[in-house]
Amino acid sequence: MHHNAAPLDSRHRLQALVRLMRPKQWVKNGFVLAPLLFTGSFLNMVAVKQALLATLLFCIASSATYIVNDIQDIERDRRHPDKANSRPLASGALEIPHACALLLVLYGLLLIGWWFEPKVIGVILIYLVLNLAYSFALKHQPVIDIFSIALGFVLRVWAGAVALNVPVSGWMFSTTLCLALYLAAVKRGQELSQRGSEGRSVLNKYSKTLVDRYAEMSATGALVFYSMFVMASKPELVITVPLVLFGLYRYWYVVDVLDGGESPTDALLSDWPLLITVLLWIGACAWALWPH
Repeated sequence: MHHNAAPLDSRHRLQALVRLMRPKQWVKNGFVLAPLLFTGSFLNMVAVKQALLATLLFCIASSATYIVNDIQDIERDRRHPDKANSRPLASGALEIPHACALLLVLYGLLLIGWWFEPKVIGVILIYLVLNLAYSFALKHQPVIDIFSIALGFVLRVWAGAVALNVPVSGWMFSTTLCLALYLAAVKRGQELSQRGSEGRSVLNKYSKTLVDRYAEMSATGALVFYSMFVMASKPELVITVPLVLFGLYRYWYVVDVLDGGESPTDALLSDWPLLITVLLWIGACAWALWPH
């Protein structure tokens, strides 16, 4: 099967290398900043610098996992109606040696990061191992695949806490896990309803009803745990509970009516009411937790 490779001049190659790192997906690494927000440390410049460095390191690590995944999935992506054109390796815009060279550069940057944030790199190492296991085995195992995706978000929050040298509260851990399970279940549901099981082999082992039930349970769990976290630890954040509820409702609307949700990042960035809700939530949290 032949693919039209993009012209191999340096500008096109650079654009393809940037696309290979999927910078749009770095939005997910905002979870690393959650402990900075909830500890009220966002006016402490040292804490801000440490949290931003941890976020940057996670952006590098997540890009590395996308590259490994794209190399592993190249043949399957070539048969996918969208990925055959959008993924640089599947479309022929880049060759595998280019991807491997970029991967080595990213791993090298993480090695340098070890000197500055050894504990954060320790968490990132767990994330990299989890994603290698996901790329080669876990993504074919029903239920385990959804939990593997969700644990990636929990590790982001943990990395943010480690960077600030603060403990992760059980409430934040539970809320993050449930929210991530919700997003992962919705993603699987959208893949099922849009393409059936042809996109991923694991989708043969799910039904739309089952993943919808997973999504409902996870969304309920996220809302309950977040509300309990607010009531028990941060009562001043009670003003943010309606925003969380509206955000969940709106995301479901984007998924069900507007047919988004296969990519949570695209759903967030393409729907302005959802984006405004997230920004309002961040603003309300910062206002409520502003150090006095």
